[in-house]
Amino acid sequence: MGLFEDLSRFLETRLDEFLKANPHLELWGLEDQLRGQEQDAIRLLGDLKRREKQLEDSILATAQDIQRWHGRIQHAQTANRPDLVKAAQEREATLLRQGNQYWGQLKGVKDQIEQTRTLQKEIHDRRRELKAKIAETQAQRTAQRTSWDTGWAKTTFDGFGRDPMDPLEESFQRWETEQELEEMKRGMGR
Repeated sequence: MGLFEDLSRFLETRLDEFLKANPHLELWGLEDQLRGQEQDAIRLLGDLKRREKQLEDSILATAQDIQRWHGRIQHAQTANRPDLVKAAQEREATLLRQGNQYWGQLKGVKDQIEQTRTLQKEIHDRRRELKAKIAETQAQRTAQRTSWDTGWAKTTFDGFGRDPMDPLEESFQRWETEQELEEMKRGMGR
């Protein structure tokens, strides 16, 4: 287990160093994470809007039932049917309680909708700021590359007569780096 932990720590350190050397990659990761959060907020908002519509429909249907039973109460009173009046009043009271429950749920959903809209806007604003930072970082990297390409390095290669864009040079550098990494892993295994 110690070797795995050492290797894991080593790789985390290397990843941290890599991200520090390439901050634009970390920014892209954050932007991707924010995009996912914004999509989640939008989906939640859609679900809440559907629930809001269902509750509004339930409230309307319950209100119509209450009106119908209220009319039945009056009709039973006019016909001097106390047995039906009492049963109709109980039904009307049950419907009123149910309507109040729907109303309370609707208020809660409306509050959640407002909170989700606020959250979605905040995430959207942070994403926009992050995109601006990414664009700024890319512009700086492009400017650095351009100054390197147009500077003395272009005429003298890398100062040692080597072309930094040479594919063979890149292949050897990659291979040498992999060898160093393998050697470090072997060294950690002892």
